[in-house]
Amino acid sequence: MKERPILFSGPMVRAIVTGQKTVTRRVMKPQPQKAPVDVVDGVPSWDSPTNSAGEVQMNTQHGKPCPYGKPGDRLWVRETFSRSNPGGDEGVYFYRADGRFPSVMGGGCFYGDEIWKPSIHMPRFASRILLEVTDVRVERLQAITWEEALDEGIGDHRFECDRPVEPDGYPACSCGSVGYVDAFAELWNTINGTGAWDTNPWVWVVEFKRIEP
Repeated sequence: MKERPILFSGPMVRAIVTGQKTVTRRVMKPQPQKAPVDVVDGVPSWDSPTNSAGEVQMNTQHGKPCPYGKPGDRLWVRETFSRSNPGGDEGVYFYRADGRFPSVMGGGCFYGDEIWKPSIHMPRFASRILLEVTDVRVERLQAITWEEALDEGIGDHRFECDRPVEPDGYPACSCGSVGYVDAFAELWNTINGTGAWDTNPWVWVVEFKRIEP
C-alpha cells in the first residue's frame, strides 16, 4: 500500500466530505493511441500491434502505472488552507472549503486578513481527508453517464426545481436547468480550460472511499 497526494478544489472537497463524490477523472499523460484492453492493479495493457505480415502478436504491451495508485492504495487530499500562529510551533489549521476564516483567535490574537495557502503547498500532516482507492479504469471522458456524473459530486444544485428527472438525467420540466452530464462538462472546462471537454481525452477513472486518517 502506498500513499500519494491529490489536489481537489473547494467544491469537490465539500462533495467528498458530504459523501456525494466517490470518483475522480484525471487526464492520462501521455494520451494512449487506442483503448486499453484491460487495467490490472492500476496498469493499463494493450495487445501488441500486428507484424509486417498482418498477424496480431499475442504478447501484451503494458503502459505506465496510474499516477494515483491502484486499488488498496491511499490518497491524501491537498486543499487550500491556512493556519493560526503561523510563526510558532503550534497552530490550528483552517480549510477554505469550510467557507470561513477566523478573525479573532483565543488569547485575543487578531488576524484581520484571509491569508490562504494554495493546496499544492499543503504538507501531509495538515491533510484532514484520506481516501482509499477502490477501482481504477481508463475510458474516454465523454463516456461518462449521468449516474457517474452524480458520483463525481455534481449533485443537483444545477436544477432549479424539485421535479423528478427523466432516465437521461434531465429535469422533467422546462425550467431551464441542465442535465448532470452537461453540468459536469461545464465543471471540466472550468478546471481544465475552455474546450477541454470537446477534446474527449482518455482519462483515469479513480473510484475511492473515505477512511479515517
